[in-house]
Amino acid sequence: MLRPRIPTNPTPTGHLTPPVAVEPTAVVPSAQVSPPAPVAPAPSGPTVQFTPGTALALVGGGTAVVLVVGAVLVSLLLAVAITGASVAVCALVIRSLVHTDAKRR
Repeated sequence: MLRPRIPTNPTPTGHLTPPVAVEPTAVVPSAQVSPPAPVAPAPSGPTVQFTPGTALALVGGGTAVVLVVGAVLVSLLLAVAITGASVAVCALVIRSLVHTDAKRR
């Protein structure tokens, strides 16, 4: 009832073709060919040319990156300042509570 059944691989029923033998061919040496003439190197000038439009786009993109990075850094600095101020206020309140409790005894 709970025995697993192992499938058996059936034998192929299609038409089988025997492998084709490859016959070697004779290699005939050809005449010697001289190497091709050297090609002149391409000029080493700049491939990218800046137009006023591309320069304006680069300046605009750089400005946008500087503004975004500046905003992120200012927000991080503001978060650190707010955290420091809140920790200082908490320290003053705890000190005041401990000092008042010590005076009453």
